[in-house]
Amino acid sequence: MECTTPSSPVGNNSTRKRIAEALSGVQWATAVHPRALVHPSVTLGPGTVVFAGAVIQPDTTLGAHVVVNTGATIDHDGILADYVHVAPGAHLAGGVRLGEGVFMGIATSVMPGTSVGAWTTVGAGAAVVRDLPGNVTAGVFQPGCFPRLLPDPVLSQFLMSASIPVEPPPRLYLSPPHMGDLESVFVKEAFDTNWVAPIGPHVDAFEHEFAAAVGASHAVALSSGTAALHLAVRLCGVERGDEVVVSDLTFCASVNPILYEGGVPVFVDSETTSWNLDPNLVEDVLRRKAAAGMPPRALVAVHLFGQCADLDPLVELCGRYGITLIEDVAEALGATDKGRAPGTFGEAGVFSFNGNKIITTSGGGMLVTEDAGLASHARKLATQARERAPHYEHTEVGYNYRLSNVLAGIGRGQLRVLEDRVAARRSNFAYYEERLGRLPGITFMPEAPWGCHTRWLTCLVVDPEAFGADRETTRLALEAENIETRPLWKPMHRQPAYAGYEVVGGSVAEALFADGLCLPSGSSMTEE
Repeated sequence: MECTTPSSPVGNNSTRKRIAEALSGVQWATAVHPRALVHPSVTLGPGTVVFAGAVIQPDTTLGAHVVVNTGATIDHDGILADYVHVAPGAHLAGGVRLGEGVFMGIATSVMPGTSVGAWTTVGAGAAVVRDLPGNVTAGVFQPGCFPRLLPDPVLSQFLMSASIPVEPPPRLYLSPPHMGDLESVFVKEAFDTNWVAPIGPHVDAFEHEFAAAVGASHAVALSSGTAALHLAVRLCGVERGDEVVVSDLTFCASVNPILYEGGVPVFVDSETTSWNLDPNLVEDVLRRKAAAGMPPRALVAVHLFGQCADLDPLVELCGRYGITLIEDVAEALGATDKGRAPGTFGEAGVFSFNGNKIITTSGGGMLVTEDAGLASHARKLATQARERAPHYEHTEVGYNYRLSNVLAGIGRGQLRVLEDRVAARRSNFAYYEERLGRLPGITFMPEAPWGCHTRWLTCLVVDPEAFGADRETTRLALEAENIETRPLWKPMHRQPAYAGYEVVGGSVAEALFADGLCLPSGSSMTEE
């Protein structure tokens, strides 16, 4: 059986819209067949037609020039925008939302609360079990399977047969963990020796090996990157009321530790060369606040998506104004700035080993520093600030922040393949760039001239006008193919939790969030 888009003048949604707009002065009536059942609470827009046998349940709203064809049913609280066509025998469950110009084919069904984007066409017999983006043609699939989204206008004149099921493709994740061979060896050793507590030989070895890998004198293994940043903020002297300059384009974990200590974040925008903190704006902030006699206590420079911020000017500015530099390297382990690892330029550097990072310990983090006293104090605070005594003695408040010996074993195995993981992700990026880089409206995150980008995530910007679809439509189309992608970070100054804090600039971060997309980038991805 073949289903085509409506060919009659009034049945074709775009034709009906053109006619209605051409006759803009007409007072359009509504027409409801006597054998249709329409609840009194239903709202019908001008020019809307309801055919025989159709049923429209309470509190449903239909826009202008909607067609509800023979035997179609629309359950309660549905919203159908203008120029929608619901073909014979189609069934819409409660709370369904159809955007402008949607065409629902014969005998289609839509699950409760599902949305279909504007000007999308759904083929005969299809069961829509998840939200669909706009401006696509959805081929038929069986319940429980994923729709295949076909580009308009390539297949805008016909839809796939209802007799052909579509198998769901395997899920392609954004950045899944990638285990090697040594991790299980070290974990087994931890179990065999009964070192499963948040201390042990793997913790000590992981700290030494990690410090050597990044070129730091001291490393402290902790339960998370957030824990590492919290200790860095506290030990660098941030107290209640102190201002801390921090990247606007980042994850909330870069900001929350400032608030834990009662600090006040000052959000600073990105520059376009690396998408990281803009040194020129940082200089403006520091000059202005120093002139007012209220210099910030610290600067948290975030290294995003696998690339270093422009560290030379940031280091110079911090030295000039007496500001403590803390580096958030959660996303950039393996990157370099003129051959030197990030995290080693400031007073402290913090890393994350969350499951999606370039290496993982399941959950974990690391604080690195050149200051032996800071490292020693961090270890103390991370173990509930216990004093050296045969009993439990505490002279300050501490935290339960130490990494377990088992997870440190995973980290040791992961660290040995760090270079391979970086090479694999850079290879992913090269593959994407070669095949997508010439598409109109697609621009990849640049690699700054001062360093090596790990491409932890391959990120791009979509120009909606040139590409023909915006970021979100693209993301939803990929999601319909079971491909996980993610927008770039939403700027901190636009997050409700941080409303009211000072922001300097913001337009670059806002533009990157509006149009930016992260593609699947796992180091275990194959060319296929």
